[in-house]
Amino acid sequence: MFENLDKFIDKGLNFSLIITYYIYFIPEILKLLIPVGMLLATLFTVSKFGKYSELISINASGISTLRFSIPMLIFGALITLFSLYFNGWIVPLSNSAKFNFERTYLDKNKLAGVIQNLHIQDSENSIITISMYNEKEKSGRNASIQIFSKDNNSVLISRYDINNIKWDSLQNGWLLLGVTKRIFDSIQTEKFEYLDTLQTSDLQDIKKIYLSPVQITNKLLKPDELLLEDQKALIESLEESGQNVSKIKVDYYSKISFPFASIIIILFGLSISVSNRKSGAALQFGFSILIAFVYLGFIKVSQTLGYNGEINPVLTAWLANIVFLLLAIINLFRKSLLRN
Repeated sequence: MFENLDKFIDKGLNFSLIITYYIYFIPEILKLLIPVGMLLATLFTVSKFGKYSELISINASGISTLRFSIPMLIFGALITLFSLYFNGWIVPLSNSAKFNFERTYLDKNKLAGVIQNLHIQDSENSIITISMYNEKEKSGRNASIQIFSKDNNSVLISRYDINNIKWDSLQNGWLLLGVTKRIFDSIQTEKFEYLDTLQTSDLQDIKKIYLSPVQITNKLLKPDELLLEDQKALIESLEESGQNVSKIKVDYYSKISFPFASIIIILFGLSISVSNRKSGAALQFGFSILIAFVYLGFIKVSQTLGYNGEINPVLTAWLANIVFLLLAIINLFRKSLLRN
């Protein structure tokens, strides 16, 4: 609220619009709070059992702590399944509404309807440039396709200069209008040809252009507002074109791995709270907040390394969960909680 209060006042937004903005914000906050809530619930529940000697009675009756914790783990698994759907579909929709609100009322994160100087490496040996692209009309002006040798990327073998480029939804490809075709051979001679129209499927040098209007739009959007399947489709499209997708992959796999934090956090909280039988509510709450900060901080640090390509994207996304799971298991065995 304090971060945006000056913007709300400058733009003259009324109370109902401000409330709408923060309603859109709720799912993103809930996504972060679910693992914290699971940890807090575990610490409070198990410590209460210990405080009133119920845990001693359970163990004395021959029931192990693992057996005693199964209902909590089942509940954590249900929360994980819910979070997978919630984080993959509900949160991106609410984030998209929030970002659109910012674009409309706060002049933040704006998407250009007309994109200038678009440069994209479409495949390992081809580059596409579009001087001006209209997102709504799915068309561009003053474009070029440069194709290089696969053996030596510094050697240009052909170039297509295009007056207009339009997306043909029936052919599922680009229609090129006013094409100047130039072919370069090994002895530096040039063959020149002008074509009124040309389909991208007729480009003999590459046969296919991977770039699509959806890919252009999705690249402009923030990862937080892309549905899970849209992120996957974008990754596959960019991988086909030979581009570096480390950052997008980290965001995609993180969206899958984060919901599993709930069940891992329960196990981690269980391994700690059983031995802290006399700790008070304030200490339990403070400890929960500390663990949450460590966990989320660990995720951010590992994501940075994954974005740089220093760690495998899958490992980056799951690293925090793996570390906390190992710590929980080690702590459980150390305290002999798995024995009857």
